[in-house]
Amino acid sequence: MVQGLRPHKEAADRLRQSRCAIALTGAGISVESGIPDFRSADGLWSRYDPMEFGHIVSFRRNPAKVWQMLLEMDALLHRSVPNPAHYALAELEQRGIIKSIITQNVDSLHQRAGSLRVVEYHGEGRTLRCDGCAQSYSRETVPLAKLPPLCWCGKPLRPNFVFFGEDIPPAAHRDAVEAARHCDLMLVVGTSGTVAPASYLPAMAKQGGAFILEINPAKTEFSATLADLSIGESAGIALPAIVATLDGLEV
Repeated sequence: MVQGLRPHKEAADRLRQSRCAIALTGAGISVESGIPDFRSADGLWSRYDPMEFGHIVSFRRNPAKVWQMLLEMDALLHRSVPNPAHYALAELEQRGIIKSIITQNVDSLHQRAGSLRVVEYHGEGRTLRCDGCAQSYSRETVPLAKLPPLCWCGKPLRPNFVFFGEDIPPAAHRDAVEAARHCDLMLVVGTSGTVAPASYLPAMAKQGGAFILEINPAKTEFSATLADLSIGESAGIALPAIVATLDGLEV
């Protein structure tokens, strides 16, 4: 890990020189949008046992009970808005520097900020799907006054994201692995490196020769082992600063 005197400049230099830069984002990038990390002191798992409310077996056993937690999560996602970090990544994509974003988040804030190439590794909360027939519904069209919401077939609807005990969607996993293996720079933003299999992606990139640029105010599993440059700031501070520095570097 390198802690340079001018980390924003080094990061901007690396991004400018890269041919295929990608980003991997985790819960930390959305904290500044008002969405606490589930594992933080004020996150959902501080009040709800993740195995009791976040496991697919629990949902299928008692969907109405799990929906009490999902309702709170749904409200949190709907009132959140993109923060400067999301907009900075969208700007880097528009400039052709960032080729894609792999996100572990289900909040759709990257898309709302303008990012177009987003791999939603853990799914998304914009749609609900039937746990029986797999029919999909826009979240906005489904009333949540009575829980659980039901499909036309009578089976309960669930958010279109990954519960504990479920596999990563195959297409998302394929796209993420392909991006990690072919990038020459990976921005690792706001992720602790403790949730598998997403935590394996930086190692894949590193094995392919990619430069690993970490942005996280706290030290993580990646800081001492994989990161070539680690910036110990929040994403909302570091990413806009890197974009501003990049403006100064461009001829």
